[in-house]
Amino acid sequence: MPSSEVTIPSSTDVLIIGAGPAGIFCALELLQRGEGHSITMVEKGLPIERRSCPKEKIGHCVNCQPCRITTGFSGAGAFSDGKLSLSYEVGGDLPELIGADLAQRTIERADNIYLQFGADSHVEGLEHPEKVAEIRRRAIRAGLKLVDCPIRHLGTERAQQIYGRIQQHLEHEGVRLLFEHECIDLIVEEQSDGKKVCAGAYVRDARGKGGVVQAVHARQVVVATGRRGASWLADVCEDHGISHEPGPMDMGVRVEVCNEVMEDVNNVLYESKLVGYPNPFRDKVRTFCQNPGGFVSQENYDEGLAVVNGHSYKDRKSPNTNLAVLCTQHFREPFDKPIAYAQRVGSLVNMLGSGRILVQRFGDILDGKRTWPKELLRSNVRPTLPDAEPGDISSALPYRAMTDIVEFIKAVDEVVPGFAAEETLLYAPELKFYSNRVRMDEHFETSVAHLHCLGDSSGWTRGLMMASVMGLLMGEWLEL
Repeated sequence: MPSSEVTIPSSTDVLIIGAGPAGIFCALELLQRGEGHSITMVEKGLPIERRSCPKEKIGHCVNCQPCRITTGFSGAGAFSDGKLSLSYEVGGDLPELIGADLAQRTIERADNIYLQFGADSHVEGLEHPEKVAEIRRRAIRAGLKLVDCPIRHLGTERAQQIYGRIQQHLEHEGVRLLFEHECIDLIVEEQSDGKKVCAGAYVRDARGKGGVVQAVHARQVVVATGRRGASWLADVCEDHGISHEPGPMDMGVRVEVCNEVMEDVNNVLYESKLVGYPNPFRDKVRTFCQNPGGFVSQENYDEGLAVVNGHSYKDRKSPNTNLAVLCTQHFREPFDKPIAYAQRVGSLVNMLGSGRILVQRFGDILDGKRTWPKELLRSNVRPTLPDAEPGDISSALPYRAMTDIVEFIKAVDEVVPGFAAEETLLYAPELKFYSNRVRMDEHFETSVAHLHCLGDSSGWTRGLMMASVMGLLMGEWLEL
């Protein structure tokens, strides 16, 4: 239903802030309970049928506000690569909160729901155990761990179709979807005994400026704002004293190589997840979001921050494979603002690229020089992000992160020969905004009564499947 036809309700039984996978699956499970409770979802972005990136037509980013790739029904994940990780070992730290067995069982439940709405029945990574064993042996020799997680690949374009069906289902079942509306703040009240209770949220029309702020009262409030809303949630936690702590921060680059380099791994695993702890800092470094035949993409966050990501389509392929290499860093007291730190680093990289994503050849990094456009034209690897700016990412990324990345890429080259070739492309910045971790019990109860935080913005999940799992359990456990 278009935003112009939507009236902000004064009250609802359940208010879900954010229409990404966590919020969506919470609503689906609430409907499955069949108890007739009113459900309202507030989403700053567009409905699925209106989500499209102008860059597809005009060839360059026009800095949509909010970004149509990161914001809207189904959130950022479905418009990046649409991969569902089917193992509890992948996707964040939720198993630490709820237990590995429950996490795995709920993955299977969530996966079945995706299948019901049209997901491909084929699962990648199960067909070649002998070849997987050989890749693992090479990883062990290189000092790396291979996590061979089965993958259900939706595909960027087909994920949009699947989530479109889910959106239609929610609308048909009476869920009120407030698109192009944003939550300004939560309504948190203090009781006579000193305990805090969330009674709803303040919402306004997000189109243009000066929208009237209205209070929406709710019996239960679920915040599921995704990576796009992680910084906002961190501020809300500070303002209202919601118990939280700084989580680990992931910062790195997106690597792009020719498909021939990754051919064995792509054919056997589709997505290889390699983890290492390279010298001298011994930080955790990992591969993430591998896209065979994929395309490097740009995402835009608040205040003009441009971040790199990757797409992988079912029916449209490039001659390249891209994947993220991410360094995990833990900050200690007195520092407690990892999201702000990552934003500052990202802004510095953008500054060097005149507001665009930076790209650099790996060989140029080793030689201590920037990359020039003419050097990209001479390489086998042609950038799939054509408006990326050739330059020197090592002038902006911190020394520690840059050292982690270089040493890890050298180690991966022992598993995948050619990965550390001179012409391998590195794009920056690749940042994951889920550093603030909300303290909750195993039923997702926060320190404020009737307030629950789900998905990547909560700091407990990373990716489509685990966010979906968290939403499914929340819909089951909400007391109404």
